[in-house]
Amino acid sequence: MTGQEPNVRIGDVSGSTFAIGSHAHAESHQHGTGTPADQELLAAVRELRADLARVRATEQTAALGEALADTEAELSRTGQASPTRRERLRELLADSQSLLTVLASAGTVAGLLGL
Repeated sequence: MTGQEPNVRIGDVSGSTFAIGSHAHAESHQHGTGTPADQELLAAVRELRADLARVRATEQTAALGEALADTEAELSRTGQASPTRRERLRELLADSQSLLTVLASAGTVAGLLGL
């Protein structure tokens, strides 16, 4: 090896798919998409996020929307939502009782979280 050859450094590639070389081929298959309950929660979170876009924005709905986006991202990435993320959603939904009566999707998420 001469001093003129390029260096290649690959950092953390967890969750990545890549191929190297002129005839390389890479495929990615995701496994562990969560339990049926987690998949149901993901669908309900997505539905509530869509419904929130239809209501008048407040600080409360903005906080709930942000928590829902974080939960959706975690569910999509890992297949499950952490207990602390679930607890945060419970708190926000409990503080939004009027929202629960207006939006059926909020009631669905609240039910899936045990409220």
